[in-house]
Amino acid sequence: MTSLHTTPVRRRRLGVAAAAAGLFATLLMAGPAAATPDPGDSTAIRTDASTRQEAEATAAIRSGEIPGVDEIVHSRNITHLANVPKDALQGLNTDLAFQGKYAFAGNYDGFRIFDISNPKSPKTVAQVLCPGSQNDISVSGNLLFLSTDSSRSDNSCSSTTQPATEKSSWEGMKVFDISDKRNPKYVAAVETACGSHTHTLVPERKNVYVYVSSYSPSEAFPDCQPPHDGISIIKVPRQAPEESRVVNFPVLFPDGGNPGAPTNPGVSRTTGCHDITVLPSKDLAAGACMGDGLLFSIKDPEHPKIIDRVQDNVNFAFWHSATFNQRADKVVFTDELGGGGAATCNEEIGPKRGADGIYDIVGRGDHRKLVFRSYFKIDRPQADTEVCVAHNGSIIPVKGRDLMVQAWYQGGVSVWDFTDSSKPKEIGFFERGPVSTDQVTTAGPWSAYYYNGYIYSNDIAKGFDVLRIDDRRTDPAKRVRTDELNVQTQPDYFDR
Repeated sequence: MTSLHTTPVRRRRLGVAAAAAGLFATLLMAGPAAATPDPGDSTAIRTDASTRQEAEATAAIRSGEIPGVDEIVHSRNITHLANVPKDALQGLNTDLAFQGKYAFAGNYDGFRIFDISNPKSPKTVAQVLCPGSQNDISVSGNLLFLSTDSSRSDNSCSSTTQPATEKSSWEGMKVFDISDKRNPKYVAAVETACGSHTHTLVPERKNVYVYVSSYSPSEAFPDCQPPHDGISIIKVPRQAPEESRVVNFPVLFPDGGNPGAPTNPGVSRTTGCHDITVLPSKDLAAGACMGDGLLFSIKDPEHPKIIDRVQDNVNFAFWHSATFNQRADKVVFTDELGGGGAATCNEEIGPKRGADGIYDIVGRGDHRKLVFRSYFKIDRPQADTEVCVAHNGSIIPVKGRDLMVQAWYQGGVSVWDFTDSSKPKEIGFFERGPVSTDQVTTAGPWSAYYYNGYIYSNDIAKGFDVLRIDDRRTDPAKRVRTDELNVQTQPDYFDR
């Protein structure tokens, strides 16, 4: 465990300056591919900073405008309970899933299981070496699912990197039996077109459907050919996971999706989806698909049906993830401007890019529409060496309010309120200072999720963090419990 400390800093708030078109184009060229670097031994992705960036970061620390290197700061309503550094798995930490007293943490080198029965002192139960970016993770019953989105020599956990131009290369979904948490067993693998960047579970009693999101096809890749305008759907029999197979590849963009540049400069061309969130109790799904946002019905999980589709060709560069509110009348979409490889939380970029977009869902049934209301972005300034952009978060379950906790890479963890869709506001935060002042570094929380009274964060470089928020607006959530949480499979907390 590492020591915890808090030092107050003099924080100014970001202004409303917009990014210059040239800089915005440069950030997009940095690209969403930066979010999936090849696995390696480094704890963070680094590139040399310019002399100006280094000088400005150093000056901001000296002035108290931002925290010092690795210094921890947080709002008064947040308590930092624990940090568990990396251990055997030294790759980048990624997503989180939960079941009972366990947390499951993805890592580019495999996954780690924690016993969180005492949130102040998480204990490692197992560490499984199984390299392959980005190892997006989820659980259902006795099964654990792991995404592989880097070209491997085979589907084993001892595979090595191999070019995607090789027909024998493998990418896709891996399935583990976790009935014994101390000894997970690898039981199945399913290859999917273009691999599996992320995945989403649609669980049933006998089967688990897995929606596999992937993108960026190439004529040079035998197993990832364009067009790639849909998602792979895998059917996993709970009692016979070795029989898992792809049962459909629905085309979500019959027109090819957002064309990107030059038609829409600064916007990603849609070649698949980055992430999908489902709300099974409402038979709804929301898709964040590069240049497009989707709302669709999953009444028939093997054949999802598009209800509405939106674009933001002014401020959204890369539609990254989606979150429903509890009443299913809003969706928060995130824009991962710069692909997790650029510093975008500054005045130069402004408050509308690399932000969240809040959409109301209006109408009924198949006539529902997504209607844009506002943007939300943290307004705490970050150094130009700190990669910071909207990333993974979850609902905090409070009746009558729309509250969310969210990761912002080196922008830290933000707790915010979007009950009024047009006037979102931050109500709490936790962050560390820059990892470095002389290198632009991808680090900080990849995911920040609320589970059974606590906030859990998987920091790319620093390890597994546990936070507690004490605030009259969020306190009712402490009484809400769920047995299992995959954030991309949102539970209905109040209709049970």
